[in-house]
Amino acid sequence: MRADSRSGRPPVRSRSRALSLTAGLAAVVMAVTACGGGGDNADGVVELRFSWWGSDERHTMTQEVIDLFEQQNPGIRIVGEYTDWASYWDKLATTTAAGDAPDIITQEERYLREYGERGALADLSELGGLDLSQIDPLVADSGDLDGATYGVATGVNAYAILADPQAFADAGVEMPDDDTWTWDDYVDIAAEISEKSDGEIVGTQSMGYNESGFAIFARQRGESLYNEDGSLGFSKETLEAWFQYTLDLMESGGQPGASESVEIEAGGPDQSVLSTNTGAMAHFWTNQLGAISSASGRDIQLLRYPGETEHDRTGMYFKPAMFYSVSADTEHPEEAAKFVDFLLNSEEAAAILLADRGLPANVSVRESIVDSLPEADARSAEFLSEIEDTIVDGNPPPPIGAGQVVDIIKRINDDLMFGEITPSEAADRFIEEVEAATGSA
Repeated sequence: MRADSRSGRPPVRSRSRALSLTAGLAAVVMAVTACGGGGDNADGVVELRFSWWGSDERHTMTQEVIDLFEQQNPGIRIVGEYTDWASYWDKLATTTAAGDAPDIITQEERYLREYGERGALADLSELGGLDLSQIDPLVADSGDLDGATYGVATGVNAYAILADPQAFADAGVEMPDDDTWTWDDYVDIAAEISEKSDGEIVGTQSMGYNESGFAIFARQRGESLYNEDGSLGFSKETLEAWFQYTLDLMESGGQPGASESVEIEAGGPDQSVLSTNTGAMAHFWTNQLGAISSASGRDIQLLRYPGETEHDRTGMYFKPAMFYSVSADTEHPEEAAKFVDFLLNSEEAAAILLADRGLPANVSVRESIVDSLPEADARSAEFLSEIEDTIVDGNPPPPIGAGQVVDIIKRINDDLMFGEITPSEAADRFIEEVEAATGSA
């Protein structure tokens, strides 16, 4: 899976693809006939289609799980439909509009509302045979919309600071106390690393390319990126302060200049300052620790976000890595629910998938695989366990059109770094463009 450089999520679609998806889904309500996903074979076996995106490794592991499920449920056959991220949403929009969606659908938080509100997904709470009682309370309601459960989290991760202790040591700077450090501390430490290393090691890389960092920043101040109804949940003052910190980092030398930041961003995680041993800190998802540690050849550590004890509440949260959903048109909802239940609640399935779809959302299943996790994933699991008691709540599903927001914030961050706009103007533009994209104005 080709990941978005900061989010651990694949890159968002272009605006034209987003519009195409919306148009395609609108056709769902006008479909006269529904093919209903899978069907019955001549031998009486129920056939279900299951869609997902990702790498060849994910495909292989998922097929192993399917084989195991079929061994235990000989009356059900699962047909996998998988592709890369870029093709996945175009294909899903087309099949859904034609009434021929897969029976079990892998969803992502930015598009869950889009499918759920258009009637394309079944309410999982109404399907028999699906036990959701062991799902982590911090993500248990993350797929709920208007009283219906359109998705259940496959697993969890968190947005955090990844730090290279060797880079700190080489620069002669102590690692921060991530229980107490503030945003001013973060800027000062980044600048100190760059200064003491004579620019050989940069303190951090630009944090302005991903809205997830701002979501934490807003939550720390009692606000949110989105409200339950999909409207924006933050003030201009809070967003302006966020953009000011990103500008302070660049102007103090704590992060690379504008041109270099653009190049680093375009290179993805493999070209991050951590992966290339040229910097001390960066913002990533916990499930990216393994890949970045491997690329760097160093013992990269996870740190809490700055500012977690600076205000009345914390801002970090558990993000559903992705969701399992069931098509509203499936001809076999009971069998589809049985397969989703297996994916969520089977320790045997988890022993194969491990942390591929995030650390399992089922808390007891998660505990059962900890000792089998690769070293980096085990450290991620330990980190999530350490911060769990400090997390106040989760986030509602983003509004329709949220897939465009990463592109929006990247453009604005570039303009800010190149001096074309001020933090105040950046905040105005972000609010205007996101409201237009999501229809929340």
